[in-house]
Amino acid sequence: MTTVNPIPEGYHSVTPWIIGHDTAGLMDFLADAFDAVDLGGRVVDEHGNIGHAEMRIGDSVVMMFDKPDWPPTPAFLRLYVPDVETALKQAVAAGGTVVTEPTHLFWGDIVARVHDPFGNLYWLQTRIEEVDEAELGRRFGDEKFTKALEYVQSSLFRPAG
Repeated sequence: MTTVNPIPEGYHSVTPWIIGHDTAGLMDFLADAFDAVDLGGRVVDEHGNIGHAEMRIGDSVVMMFDKPDWPPTPAFLRLYVPDVETALKQAVAAGGTVVTEPTHLFWGDIVARVHDPFGNLYWLQTRIEEVDEAELGRRFGDEKFTKALEYVQSSLFRPAG
């Protein structure tokens, strides 16, 4: 008897969906902004709507499809990248809008956020240090990290709608 892995090769336990009105445009943005790769298998209906598509961003698969009669349903995705500043510049060049500039936060990540032209938000993050419990506690009282967190939280993104 052959044992079948319940999680297909190349997938993880959680696979996000992005549901929108212009999946083809979104796929172009993802390719330009994050070097996403179209995995093929795109299903298109007689009206040109994409009923299913998959792209790989880094080591993760993101599925997407058009649902033109639905209200906006923005996705919020966290992408760990090798260099936040480089990734942010590339996303902006692809048509994204900066929501949060690169910011060093108390748990050891540099974080930036970018909004795409389709209503989705991406947290771009790079781990730059491992922070132990004692240092986390100290950083809660450090003005530098308090101000950084206030900046990030004050620029919380709210989708239009």
